[in-house]
Amino acid sequence: MTVSRQRGYKYFDLIMALFVAVLLISNIASTKILRLGPFTFDGGTLLFPVSYIFGDILTEVYGYRRSRRVIWVGFGCAALMALVLAIVGALPPAEGWPYQDAYEAILGTTPRIVLASLIAYFAGEFSNSYTLARMKVLTEGRWLWTRTIGSTLVGQGVDTVLFVTIAFAGTLPWSLFWSIIISNYVFKCGLEAVMTPVTYRVTEFLKREENEDVYDVDTDFNPFKVRDA
Repeated sequence: MTVSRQRGYKYFDLIMALFVAVLLISNIASTKILRLGPFTFDGGTLLFPVSYIFGDILTEVYGYRRSRRVIWVGFGCAALMALVLAIVGALPPAEGWPYQDAYEAILGTTPRIVLASLIAYFAGEFSNSYTLARMKVLTEGRWLWTRTIGSTLVGQGVDTVLFVTIAFAGTLPWSLFWSIIISNYVFKCGLEAVMTPVTYRVTEFLKREENEDVYDVDTDFNPFKVRDA
């Protein structure tokens, strides 16, 4: 059942902090397009899938409502980081500081990239959390691996297609465009599958330590109903 009472948790704040840290670091690392073996993707892909693992853990243990609050915190922090970096980049550099061009090249992301990142994050994370919450009820809490992998297939698909399309459509050769989408999706989902044993252990630990295991039976899944958390 969905728990409505207010209560304290031992690890919820820690997981939320790690989730936001992973998100912000990934956004900065995304400024570089790299190649690793057969895969071509932005640098943030190395770490960003971990945010979906945290998202799975949050929804599985604490429920959709509290995950919704964490997703909004991450969204606000990402937007704030983008705003501050843009303001700093726009301000004139001090005399004798020769790195303005380097700053703009690495951290001076265009409004299009920022918009793509925020929209893709919002849609992908909520798709992931909603899918896992609904699958948990349907499976009556069994087969955790089906929920973690299934929700990632949905969430990462939404996130990857939206981000690459909004950020790069029309600016990259179509061969590279599709290569980035496919590489990102395969790598992210593959990492989720490989990390499944870790997800199991962390989830079991948190359920035991927090004495919590929320089933979103009567939850309002409106992503904008933040106060309900």
